[in-house]
Amino acid sequence: MKMIGMISLSSIAMSAYTDLVRLLKDDAMSGITGKPTLKHRGDKAYWYAAHRVGTDMRFIYIGEDSDETRARIDRIEDLRATAKERQAARSRLVRLLRAEGMTPTDRATGAILSAMATAGTFRLGGTIVGTNAFRLYEGELGLRLPLGGMANTGDIDIAQFEKLSVALEDRVDPGLVETFSALKFDPVPGLDPGRTWRWAQGGSGQLVEFLTPAFGDETIRKLPALGVDAQALNYLNYLIAEPVHAVALYRSGVLVQVPRPERYAIHKLIIADRRRDGAGSLKAAKDREQAAFLVEAMAEDRPDDLARAYQTALDVGPRWRERIDTTLKRMPTSRAILDSLAP
Repeated sequence: MKMIGMISLSSIAMSAYTDLVRLLKDDAMSGITGKPTLKHRGDKAYWYAAHRVGTDMRFIYIGEDSDETRARIDRIEDLRATAKERQAARSRLVRLLRAEGMTPTDRATGAILSAMATAGTFRLGGTIVGTNAFRLYEGELGLRLPLGGMANTGDIDIAQFEKLSVALEDRVDPGLVETFSALKFDPVPGLDPGRTWRWAQGGSGQLVEFLTPAFGDETIRKLPALGVDAQALNYLNYLIAEPVHAVALYRSGVLVQVPRPERYAIHKLIIADRRRDGAGSLKAAKDREQAAFLVEAMAEDRPDDLARAYQTALDVGPRWRERIDTTLKRMPTSRAILDSLAP
């Protein structure tokens, strides 16, 4: 039985959301120019679109090889020919989803996400983390998110794996520094001179931060594919592994990447204990609220995914288990749910 205030989206909304994600993925493929080329790295393969720029070859990253990607590549000419029809269909679906009660992305956030998507941020592995990711789980979970503190934020946090950023033979275009300048964002000075990982927008109070996983020292690292620096954080590698697509309801939809919701929930259990200002802080309370909502929602509809994510985190080691256990001592209902999922 779902908690009070947990309201399911209609089957009409869920169908519309699925169609919108598909159309946006089709658009992403149709907008790439060049000959699709498969490149192998180790036991994985990745698709690029190759085209000549002067005497040089430019490789635009499409994505990891999969049946879904291959099917779109096979239809790429048809997708390019039907771009206008998809635009009209996307606008109609966004209107329908708003009418069905899905939460639209506010104008300031939508404009930033749209500009970053156009530059290729999410295509190149950038993943929205933090509360802005939580706010985009409505379509993924088929639930309306509760209004109030747990879904409020003014920050946009973007994470990317450093190794992926270095390995990709592609980068955002236009550059994100140029993109932020056009949106009236200014770099926020940090303790490390010449290294910028945060931008603030005058007037709106919006803040964009870039993050990358750390495996020890939490220093500032470069993300070449995004052309920015990033703050390295421990535990982030778990959160952004195997991200999923989501849609921000802004204009005719913006395709982005977010963490898997089950990993987001378990990661929040870890982070709530890690907050420097103590377990009783407002941020830690918000972490617990979001985790509790997602744990209850996923235990109802996707228990296997939640159980797998929970066990994966516990298996990392004693430090991870200690942080999760400390948080769950303050969350008896969530603990009982997670314990019931144990094999």
